[in-house]
Amino acid sequence: MSTSNDTKKSCLKIKWLASSTSSEWLTQAIQNPIELLIDHAHCERKAAGFAIQMMFRYINEIGLCEALSPLAREELEHFERVLFVLKSRGEYLKLLPAPPYGSELAKNIRPQEPERMLDSFLVAGLIEARSHERMSLLASHSPDKELKDLYADLLQSEARHFSLYWRLAEQRFEKKKIIYRLKELASKEAEILSTLHPQPRMHS
Repeated sequence: MSTSNDTKKSCLKIKWLASSTSSEWLTQAIQNPIELLIDHAHCERKAAGFAIQMMFRYINEIGLCEALSPLAREELEHFERVLFVLKSRGEYLKLLPAPPYGSELAKNIRPQEPERMLDSFLVAGLIEARSHERMSLLASHSPDKELKDLYADLLQSEARHFSLYWRLAEQRFEKKKIIYRLKELASKEAEILSTLHPQPRMHS
């Protein structure tokens, strides 16, 4: 069996999230499908931007650009797909007040290297893991067949994305250190989501 397959299996055994999404969030999301879809488009755009930012920040890091460039491209493809669904319904991308999720999670990224790199990989992975969990809920419970199919189609990509961030970390840091830090950040992520944001958001 190849090393990449071993790494992938190792990653799948890691429990990324420290909490499960509440039924209140699912109810809020299902009742506001268009606003959630607009926010989802912004999430895909930001995910692509983060991958590109990492490529510029660590330009000399061997293998990083080769891993993150396809991810950024796929995130933008998802962004375009969500825009198409919005446009087909007479809706368009617009600015939405952002929930505190992303900014609060980013505050936990340590400023010094190499800790900054490790935390960046893990925070990005946590966000992808949460997206995967919530899209899975929407794919199972949304009454809108088109949106149900959309979220179901995107699930595999989300799983692949948080697996990639784990693999990038595992290639550069001691596994014991990664798991310890992941538990700390996952606890922070769960704490941020412990109070439901009043506006429907993918990460609220």
